[in-house]
Amino acid sequence: MIDAGSLLCNGVPVKRGHLVSQGDRVTATILDPAPTRHQPEAIPLGIVYEDADLLVINKPVGLVVHPAPGHPAGTLVNAVMAHVDDIEGVGEAGRPGIVHRLDRDTTGLLVVAKRESAYYDLQRQIQARTFRRTYTAIIWKVPSFLTATIDAPIGRHPSDRKRMAVLPDGHPGARSAVTEITLREALSPCALIEARLQTGRTHQIRVHLEYIGHPVVGDPTYRRGQPTTSNLDPVLRKHIADLRGQALHASHIDFAHPESGVPMAFEAPLPDPVSAALACLRLSHR
Repeated sequence: MIDAGSLLCNGVPVKRGHLVSQGDRVTATILDPAPTRHQPEAIPLGIVYEDADLLVINKPVGLVVHPAPGHPAGTLVNAVMAHVDDIEGVGEAGRPGIVHRLDRDTTGLLVVAKRESAYYDLQRQIQARTFRRTYTAIIWKVPSFLTATIDAPIGRHPSDRKRMAVLPDGHPGARSAVTEITLREALSPCALIEARLQTGRTHQIRVHLEYIGHPVVGDPTYRRGQPTTSNLDPVLRKHIADLRGQALHASHIDFAHPESGVPMAFEAPLPDPVSAALACLRLSHR
C-alpha cells in the first residue's frame, strides 16, 4: 500500500520506515488483492515476429501490458499466456515474459521473452544500452533545436502518486533518465520528432517532453504547455480527439537475438489515427 501511494500520513504519501508521531492522522485506501495467478485470455496479438525464444508485438492503443490495480485482466500478459505455453515462470513475477513495457495509450513494438535465458539476455542488453528503442511522436510547438539530449532524473511525483516528474539531483526517489530527441519535421503548431531511450523510466519520454515545454499531442496526463484546443482548427481538433491517447509510437527496436547473437531490427508504421493527424498537419503547413 505504501509503494502504491495509497497510505497517507497527514494527507501526504510516506515511505517505508516513516515514524509516526502522536496526533498524526494515517489514512489508507485498501487495494483489491492481486490474483495469485493470471489467467490466459484469447486476446488478439499483433505479432510482428516469433521464434522459440521471443515474440515481437505491435501493441495497439488502450492495451495495458500487465495486470495491476484497476486492470486485473484483459492485458497483454493475459493474451501472451494464452499464446505461449509455460511462460508464467519467465522473468518477473506477475509479468511473465515482459522484457520492457509501454504505457497503455502508447502504441508500437514490444518484446516478450518466451524462455528464461532469453529474458535475462535481453535484460542484459537493455542495461548495457545495446537494446535500442526509438519512438516517433507528435509534440506541441516547434523546438528550437534539431537534436537534444535531455538528462534529467525522474521519480514519483511528490504529491500525485499516479504521475512521474523530473526531480532535483540528489532527491531520494530520483533515478537517472536520459532521452535523445531529434526533430524530423516542423509542422507549426506541432512538430514530428524521434526520441531514443538511453534509460527506461516509467513515462520517461512523456515526462521529459513536458519538462522542456513540448508535451506529446493528446497526452491526458503530462499536458503542461498544451494549447487551448478551442483555438485549434476544427479538423485538427477532431484528429487529436481520435487519437484516444498520446501521439507516441514505439516505431523501431534493434537488439541482438538472445540465442544466436544475430542483429535484429524491426519497424512498425504509425497507427492510422496518428498518421491521419500527421497528414492534417502537413496539409495545413503547406
